[in-house]
Amino acid sequence: MATRQNSTNGKPKSPRIQVVLPESICEQLTILATNESRTVSNMAKVLIQEGIKKYFEKEGKTLISEHNLNTNKIRDELEKQGVRKLKRAPQRISYYKKSD
Repeated sequence: MATRQNSTNGKPKSPRIQVVLPESICEQLTILATNESRTVSNMAKVLIQEGIKKYFEKEGKTLISEHNLNTNKIRDELEKQGVRKLKRAPQRISYYKKSD
């Protein structure tokens, strides 16, 4: 069962799993991650996602949580983007009452 933790700001983190790998597979995973400029953990996630997708395609079944995979893809793309500072303070919006 995957464990779900909360981050320091209280938001729930994505589910986590713990896996024990043989040394040879761990080394191969590290090489793949380095080649694609990813963390080892992120590379493992990508490979697991691809493996699950291929498994369901082979079995002729649809993915139950295909929406979650798309959400994770969007999240990954957003996380790759750098953090930008605002150039200036946000504009204030003035609301005027209608005069009768």
